[in-house]
Amino acid sequence: MRIITLNLNGIRSACNKGFLPWLAASQSDIVCLQELKAQAADMQPEMLQPPGYHGYFHYAEKKGYSGVGIYSKQPADKVIIGLGHAHIDAEGRYLECQYGNLSVVSLYLPSGSSGEERQQFKFQVLALFLPHLEQLIAGGREVVICGDWNIAHQEIDLKNYKGNRKNSGFLPEERAWMTDILGRVGWVDVYRTLHPETTDECYTWWSNRGQAWAKNVGWRIDYQLATQGLAKRATAVSVYKAERFSDHAPLIVDYQD
Repeated sequence: MRIITLNLNGIRSACNKGFLPWLAASQSDIVCLQELKAQAADMQPEMLQPPGYHGYFHYAEKKGYSGVGIYSKQPADKVIIGLGHAHIDAEGRYLECQYGNLSVVSLYLPSGSSGEERQQFKFQVLALFLPHLEQLIAGGREVVICGDWNIAHQEIDLKNYKGNRKNSGFLPEERAWMTDILGRVGWVDVYRTLHPETTDECYTWWSNRGQAWAKNVGWRIDYQLATQGLAKRATAVSVYKAERFSDHAPLIVDYQD
């Protein structure tokens, strides 16, 4: 079972850069998408349902903003749209599809980099999301949460960690929150389980400023966090960089069925 997560930074833009042909050749069973930057009326038929896939989406109310989706070879048994908090759900940040005993979540946590107001919103979302993460673990299902968490957890997860200690995405409070869900709560960082020490190879996002991509000045902010049973079945993980569809790169994980 191959699961891919990718922040598209706009599905229309990504499709113009070759995303759909790559998807068709990716041999993926489930693909989680973030930052659609589109609403239902903007979506072409091949975006809604690429050949061989079923498509599920949670659009933001604001045009050209946020939004998440899931493509899957198998139809979902159940689809859960949103977290149940209206002000968060208006931004299209959470979509869960259930397949038998497996739940797959496409998640787009807020960025706080645009200013203090959004940083406070991000902290609020983290606080409200924590009990949901605890409930998912306690529910007894196998779950994988794929997406752009907008947090680099450890110093090895970004190039310039010394210069980013006071910047959104690497704040001590954000990192402590991630440590808590990976420790006390019991989620497993699938990438780090298989590659505990990689640095330059682990990045999934690069700023559009200062030749960050060319110099590989990146951040690892896209994750697949899984319940322990599912995480043990992960056999391979990679970040795909041969083509660029977005300022993020696809994170690909293979799980034994």
